[in-house]
Amino acid sequence: MAKTVIHVFHDDDHSIATGTRVAQRIQEVAPERGCTVEVFCFGPAQRRLSEGDATEAGATFNRQVDELIADGVRVGACVNAARVDGTEEELTRRGLILQVARDEFLRFTLEQATVISF
Repeated sequence: MAKTVIHVFHDDDHSIATGTRVAQRIQEVAPERGCTVEVFCFGPAQRRLSEGDATEAGATFNRQVDELIADGVRVGACVNAARVDGTEEELTRRGLILQVARDEFLRFTLEQATVISF
């Protein structure tokens, strides 16, 4: 099955809010078109997963991530970064799938996924 991966890396307000919104919009039609959607947060954007409602964009980002997870979309992040930041337990509790980023990027390649970065 075809797959689209939204890779949220940059931590500016527009990237985090738009990247996760694009994932939501794609998810609206992906199943009927034979496609799955996945989100992978990494780098600076991953740190914004634990900021809560500190900023409007951060609140939007975190709400949209939680909505994607609730809708059955696989949302992942880097386990090593989470350990360094002390957020592994929090992110796992929220339903994020923590994996080694290197392995996830290779998996995307092997699955021939289309990766769109924000």
